Amino acid sequence: MTTTHFGFQSVDEQDKARRVRGVFDSVAPKYDVMNDLMSGGLHRAWKAYTVMVANLREGDEVLDIAGGTGDLAMAFSRKVGRTGRVVHTDINAAMLSTGRDRLINAGIVLPTAVCDAEQLPFPDNHFDLVSVAFGLRNMTHKDRALAEMVRVLKPRGRLLVLEFSKVAKPLEKAYDWYSFKVLPWLGQRVAGDSESYRYLAESIRMHPGQQELKALMQANGFGHVDYHNLTGGVAALHVGIKC
Repeated sequence: MTTTHFGFQSVDEQDKARRVRGVFDSVAPKYDVMNDLMSGGLHRAWKAYTVMVANLREGDEVLDIAGGTGDLAMAFSRKVGRTGRVVHTDINAAMLSTGRDRLINAGIVLPTAVCDAEQLPFPDNHFDLVSVAFGLRNMTHKDRALAEMVRVLKPRGRLLVLEFSKVAKPLEKAYDWYSFKVLPWLGQRVAGDSESYRYLAESIRMHPGQQELKALMQANGFGHVDYHNLTGGVAALHVGIKC
């Protein structure tokens, strides 16, 4: 049996996707409310910064992976205009459905697809930009997912990875207390689910830090990679350019 991590637990690789799906099935109805509560609204600033760095133009083709409730897809669609296209995807049908309904309510209709980032159903050299926000850490084989993202990008296309990362040393103790005491309590009070939010806190600790993720992206086909720390490293935006 080949094992991988699910938070701090070791689980069968074949079982991780099912467990992650269960987490997001549970949190989908309250996902946006919990994001605001957990981050004090900071996730909105992080995503706005990501949209600014994306620097999209009219007519661009964008793939939003792990697009969830559609924050980035909505912002990107306004940048690419009528001649561009944003494809909104997620491996979790409940999250994708929540996002699609939210986009439609905002008057935005995008192509949506339930798909696995490790096996993207899109042609080679197709997208100008690929984005994944707070989703890479949940993927079983990050190297395979990154290789797939390289494959579907056009030459000189860019990948934006917005993800929780390694906080600055002075913040570590306070951040750990908040993550393992406050987040599960909030999850129980607001979403009726403390364990899913405990997993989310654990998954952040198991995710590669800034330099490690940069190296992983470089090892899987990105010729140039840079990152931007946000809020003392609570989150980081990695930008990779396909050769």
